Amino acid sequence: MKKLCGLLLCGFLLVSVSACSSKSEKTEGCKLTVSTFQLSEDIVNDDVVKPFEEKYNCDVVTDLGNSADRFTKLENNPESGIDVIELNQSTAAKGYEEGLFDKLDTSKIENLKDLITPAKNMQSESGYGPAYVIQSVGIVYDKEAVGFEITSWDDLWKAELKGAIALPDITTTFGPAMVHIASDHAGVDIKKDNGEAAFKALEAIKPNVVKTYTKSSDLANMFAAGEIKAAVVGDFAVPNIQKAAQDVVYLVPKSGTYANFNTIDVVANSKNKDMAYKYINWRISQELQSVTSKSLNEGPTNAKVELSEDEAKKLTYGEIAENAKAIDYTFVNPLLANWTDQWNRILNR
Repeated sequence: MKKLCGLLLCGFLLVSVSACSSKSEKTEGCKLTVSTFQLSEDIVNDDVVKPFEEKYNCDVVTDLGNSADRFTKLENNPESGIDVIELNQSTAAKGYEEGLFDKLDTSKIENLKDLITPAKNMQSESGYGPAYVIQSVGIVYDKEAVGFEITSWDDLWKAELKGAIALPDITTTFGPAMVHIASDHAGVDIKKDNGEAAFKALEAIKPNVVKTYTKSSDLANMFAAGEIKAAVVGDFAVPNIQKAAQDVVYLVPKSGTYANFNTIDVVANSKNKDMAYKYINWRISQELQSVTSKSLNEGPTNAKVELSEDEAKKLTYGEIAENAKAIDYTFVNPLLANWTDQWNRILNR
C-alpha cells in the first residue's frame, strides 16, 4: 500500500512539475514586439497589453515613439524584430509602398466584419492592416463673435469671417483634409485635378485666415485672446479649447467630414505572425474598444461599441463616424511636396 501511495505521489509530482514547466516554457518562448505611440503608457499597459498577455500567455514588448520616428527606424532596419506596428494613416501608406508590411489574410481576423463602414472599406481596398482608432475634423467657433450660425464648410469662405479664422497647417494631421475640403468647396473631385481647384479655393479663403497652426493647443489661447472667431480642428483638440474658451461650440457639418485613422499592421519580416494576427484582432475587438474609447479617448472603429451621449460627444462616433470620408494617402503622399510648396506660397507668406 505504502509503495502504491509512493508511486502515485511521484506520478502526481511529475505531472505537476511537467505542467508548470510547460506553462513557463510557453510564456518564455512567446514574445510579441509591438511598435506603438508613446502616449498614456500606464493605461495602454493596463488596458491593452496585460489583458492580451493573460489571454494568450504571451509576453508583449513595446517599442515607443511617434509615427515618423518609429517608421524611420523600421525602414532603416526591417529586421529589427518588430512584429506589429501602429501608425497614423499617412505613414502607414509609405510602408505599403515600400513593402514593409504584409497584406492580411482576413480569414484570420474575425473582428474585421464588425468595423464601421469607412474603416472596413479602407482595409478591403488596401488589403493591409485595419484602423483601430478614428478621429475627424470639424469647425470650432465663437457663435457670439461670429454673429451667425455656421452650418457648412462653405461658411468659412464668407466675407464676414475676414481676418477671423485659423486653419491646420498642411504639415499637420488634418492639413491634407483641409485641401480636400477646399476641393469640395470648389465642387471638384480632387483626384481629377490633383488639387488644382483646391488651391484656387485656398487663395479665395486667404483673406479670412489669421493663422495656419501646427499646434492645436495654440487655438485655446487665440480664442481666449479674441484673435480668432473660428477654426478648423481635429475633434481630439476640442476639449482643451473649450476649457480655455467656454463660449466656443464644435460642429461637424451635415455634408460630412474627413477621417484620420490610426492603423495596425503585420510587419513583413515578423517571426511571430500568428500572434501578430491575434493582437490585431484584439485591438479592433468590441471588448477592448469599449474600454479604450473611455480610458484613452480613442474613437472606436468597432461598430458594436456602445457609448453614452456624453461619452460620444468627445469622439468620432455613430453617424459621424459612419459617414466620414477616408483620405487616400497613396494618392496624397506623392503630391504632398508640391502641395506643401503651394500651401506655403498662398497661406504662409
